[in-house]
Amino acid sequence: MKKLFQIVLVSSLSLLCFSCYYDELIDRPIDIPEIPDLPENVSFSTQVQPIFTTNCITCHTSSLNPDLRAGYSYNALVPDYVIAGDPLNSKLFQSLPGIGHPLNVGFELSDEDVAIIYAWIDQGAENN
Repeated sequence: MKKLFQIVLVSSLSLLCFSCYYDELIDRPIDIPEIPDLPENVSFSTQVQPIFTTNCITCHTSSLNPDLRAGYSYNALVPDYVIAGDPLNSKLFQSLPGIGHPLNVGFELSDEDVAIIYAWIDQGAENN
């Protein structure tokens, strides 16, 4: 009887552990605002980085990826979070506050900030 109990317990625990496996992530809807006229020739250092510095580095430092501090952010983002030329499929764009950030951060980026990040990725996500 004791052996049967052990077998049932181990089987139940194994079933419980392996039942949480997912083959693919569930897509969450992305709320993309109407993007105003996209700026031309977006500069990462003078236009994109200030958005991160103002809005994101309270949390996104060396202890929380991606590290969005000046001097670290570009290498932290490209290519892991940014697909150059494809903002809609870039993790960075999909995770912006107000677009689809996984946490309730209590604020949204302005449409202008969203447009700058979108345009930067769309223009090739250069480190300029």
